[in-house]
Amino acid sequence: MSDVVQLTAEPRERTGKEAARALRKTNMVPAIVYGGKEEPTKISLVEREIKRELEMNPRFFSSVVALNLNGKTIQVVPREAQTHPVKGLPLHVDFLRAAKGSTVTVEVPVHFVNEEKCPGIRRGGVLNVVRREIELVCPVESIPDQIDVDLAEVEIGDSVNISAVTLPPNVTPTIT
Repeated sequence: MSDVVQLTAEPRERTGKEAARALRKTNMVPAIVYGGKEEPTKISLVEREIKRELEMNPRFFSSVVALNLNGKTIQVVPREAQTHPVKGLPLHVDFLRAAKGSTVTVEVPVHFVNEEKCPGIRRGGVLNVVRREIELVCPVESIPDQIDVDLAEVEIGDSVNISAVTLPPNVTPTIT
């Protein structure tokens, strides 16, 4: 499982377009936490922190985030981030509560190992990647960092299907 990302959050009362614009002028980003058995919680995040995670952390949407809200920590999984089409600044972020024992659907990156040993590539073949991420249903506590696909025995013309990949326990793909 990947490291838990820490973000600072503050509660917010106002909603709507004008409230969001006023919040963004103070270098904060509106966000919401939903799911679980609680009501949705409106929060704001520090723009610099969330922008750093969106740009520098390719596994951000498949990792658990600890939101520090008024001295209390809320475990969440990022669901969606809206960004400005030109500036690339975050405009709004959605989070899903991640209670212990619950399962979530996340996209996990695929990592290819043993490319240098692959007989098909050594003979001039080309690796054609169909899916760079695989959607998995897994417990919140055991979201894998990546899915490793071993290419050591792959010949020219071979396909590697999800059934040939070893997944962690209690993790199932949404594709067959």
